[in-house]
Amino acid sequence: MAQPFLKKDDDRDGEEEYSLFFGIEKGAVLQEARVFNDPQLDPRRCSEVITKLLYLLNQGETFTKVEATEVFFSVTKLFRSTDSGLRRMVYLMIKEISASADEVIIVTSSLMKDMNSNTDMHRANAIRVLCRVTDGPLLTQIERYLKRAIVDKNPFVASAALVSGVHLIQINPEIVRRWSNEVQETIQSRAALVQFHALALLHQIRQNDRLALSKLVTSLTRGTVRSPLAQCLLIRYASQVIRESTTDNQTGDRLFHDFLESCLRHKSEMVILEAARAITELSGVTSRELSPAVTVLQLLLSSSKPVLRFSAVRTLNKVAITHPLAVTNCSIDMESLISDPNRSIATLAITTLLKIGNEASVDRLMKQITSFMSDIADEFKIVVVEAIRSLCLKFPQKCRSLMNFLSSILREEGGFEYKKVIVDSIFILIRDIPDAKETGLFHLCEFIEDCEFTYLSTQILHFLGNEGLKTPDPGKFIRHINNRVILENATVRAAAVSTLAKFGAMIDSLKPRILVLLRRCLHDIDDEVRDRATLYLGTLGGEEPTAKTDQDAKDFCLEPSEEPFDVASVPKEVVGGKTAAGLASAVDSYQTLLSAIPEFSLFGKLFKSSAAVELTEPETEYSVNAVKHVYDGHVVIQYNCTNTIPEQLLENLGDPGYYICRCIRSRGVLGSRVEAPPVLTVQFPGQTFVAFEKPAGAATVGKFSNLMKFFVKEVDPSTGEAEEEGAEDEYQLEDVEVSAADYMLKVGVSNFRNAWESLGPDNERVDEYGLGARETLAEAVAAVISILGMQPCEGTEVVPANSRSHTSLLSGVFIGGARVLVRLSFGIEGSKQVAMKLAVRSDDLRSAMRSTTSSPTADSSSLVNSLLRGQPYYLILLCIYIYTHTTTYTHMYRYM
Repeated sequence: MAQPFLKKDDDRDGEEEYSLFFGIEKGAVLQEARVFNDPQLDPRRCSEVITKLLYLLNQGETFTKVEATEVFFSVTKLFRSTDSGLRRMVYLMIKEISASADEVIIVTSSLMKDMNSNTDMHRANAIRVLCRVTDGPLLTQIERYLKRAIVDKNPFVASAALVSGVHLIQINPEIVRRWSNEVQETIQSRAALVQFHALALLHQIRQNDRLALSKLVTSLTRGTVRSPLAQCLLIRYASQVIRESTTDNQTGDRLFHDFLESCLRHKSEMVILEAARAITELSGVTSRELSPAVTVLQLLLSSSKPVLRFSAVRTLNKVAITHPLAVTNCSIDMESLISDPNRSIATLAITTLLKIGNEASVDRLMKQITSFMSDIADEFKIVVVEAIRSLCLKFPQKCRSLMNFLSSILREEGGFEYKKVIVDSIFILIRDIPDAKETGLFHLCEFIEDCEFTYLSTQILHFLGNEGLKTPDPGKFIRHINNRVILENATVRAAAVSTLAKFGAMIDSLKPRILVLLRRCLHDIDDEVRDRATLYLGTLGGEEPTAKTDQDAKDFCLEPSEEPFDVASVPKEVVGGKTAAGLASAVDSYQTLLSAIPEFSLFGKLFKSSAAVELTEPETEYSVNAVKHVYDGHVVIQYNCTNTIPEQLLENLGDPGYYICRCIRSRGVLGSRVEAPPVLTVQFPGQTFVAFEKPAGAATVGKFSNLMKFFVKEVDPSTGEAEEEGAEDEYQLEDVEVSAADYMLKVGVSNFRNAWESLGPDNERVDEYGLGARETLAEAVAAVISILGMQPCEGTEVVPANSRSHTSLLSGVFIGGARVLVRLSFGIEGSKQVAMKLAVRSDDLRSAMRSTTSSPTADSSSLVNSLLRGQPYYLILLCIYIYTHTTTYTHMYRYM
């Protein structure tokens, strides 16, 4: 849909002018295009519809193949109209609409007819359109018509044929090169546009023949070109010949230099500017050769036309980079341009003056620039700042006044890029000019007091840490740096802490003050700030909060205890914000709860309790979740039930005769018991327990369906008493699955490599698996780790982005107390197929093998592989169990 555009007229600020086609839609215009099929054509109406179609195409609207074909065929029907204006619109539409070669055949005959008509306007437009849509075979057929059109007396027809040749030479160069004689003849035309197009086409024909191109330029420099446009083009070709002859160390280009100087006296200002620009851009140009061009450009600086002033001052700005002395005579004229209404011209004048100015003119220029800077945009200010930086490096004695100017504009309003250029400029001046160091650093300290850009603040603080130490009195900067610790955001505070530490490390007299400031940072709310302060306090010799931990580690290493080290006592694992010690306390609380139930008191010590698994949706009337408790010979499922409806009471939940949990797929389940609450009121959760017996030490897995049966009674809201009679009801819950991961306790190791090597290769089993297609390698790694239920070590659960392979290290304790270490190696192919190599080591493998009557045979090993390959992920853990508990292998297989 078309969008409104605003006028750029300052006198009508706030007014809006909308496009004539604002709000038009493609579908509506395509419907209007049906007017092309009317028996009686309305040229005005048809022209309006074509204009809308062209507008949509130029706005980026796309037409489908069907839509484009329909529009194309409809437009071809307009050739029957004799209206000249409509015919021109038809030509434009055929050029813009995308049509295949088969469709173009439809209009070819009509275009060829127009190309030979008596109306010159139709001939010219037909040539342009026909060359736009034609292909190789058709071009051969119409070649003679195009040759005849090139030498046509009508300039419009000849120009159309020449422009078509410029486009066609990119597609069929051999055919266009045969037109050389006709094009050569057309160069002598009196029509300016025809001469311009003829020269462009002739250059395209001869551009690969350097000698022929040189002869062409030589012949044309003798005064046969009258068109200013063609003269500008000839100047560019002459410059090209000069550059190529200079590269090849050829001589004889004096003729072209004289031609360029003669063009400086041309009556057309466009030609003068082009010649002056060409002379200034020649490589190795001398001051004598530059002098005529600079003189002409100086005259154009006082022109009444802004475009001439802009072109002249931009050319002089480029010359000032390589030949500043040649532009010195233009200083007075350019100073008058500082107040030019056109800000682009004023900016170029300022930067040119800064490049060519001498030491005596610096102060005068700074006064003029000060009033000028507030009137220009940031993009122009950046150019001025870069010029001031170059001037300061050129005249170091003026660094104080230039530095004061940079600091003053640094405190003014401006965007990030503008402020960054100023700060970088001050950095360079401080490094390269010793006298500017202390002044520049204080200006930077003042700037960061109110700096709104975090990046610039951190860069300045880092720079202060490097350069501030080289000043006579570095202590003067401590106050400014410490203010950043107090007043800024976390990123800047962290950078300020590092800078303070540099001062304390390099200057002993400042160390006591720095240590006091760093100790205050230990109570910062940001982790990065606190960590840096802790690190630097230890580095500088201050009191470390970690000193006691370091001492405990040294005491343990130097004076080992006779008692074995218990890894479970080290709080390393963090799950849901709790340490391993916190999880151990949770297991103890579950142990106390279950031991209070007489049926469960004889089950022994609780091995593991899982996280709660929700069995209902969040917004249902009953909220139920389940916790799985694993014993050596039993699995207890704890159901936590909450009634969320105040107007009812639940009774006899799990009453004998009603099973809340039924096994639908299990291995080794022998029986069950139920413990249920008698009454369940609103918002007071009740607990129901179901126990399943399994072989001792076995990792029995299974899936259980859950159906909650109960009596529901209505509750009087006024009295809160329940009715005596109730109704039996039931509620279907989600299934609960006891997987092999429930028998693995997450226990991390501090040094996986040492733990792995301590078990030795004799306790290792290795196998390979195909995990199927996965979107990313990280998805496969996370799935396997989740299903194994083990603790990732050393951060190996994180997969780098775009990684094609990865290794994860896992640790845990299996039911029965066997320590298990796993090394998972993953790889992903281009087809997103994931392969995994599983290596397992356990300290219980040999004892398990000794306790069995026979070791695993080749048949049993192949049976394990056949069971595991292509199976769901949770079966992978069975491999660990089989390798470490070979005595139960036959029993487990019997329940598969």
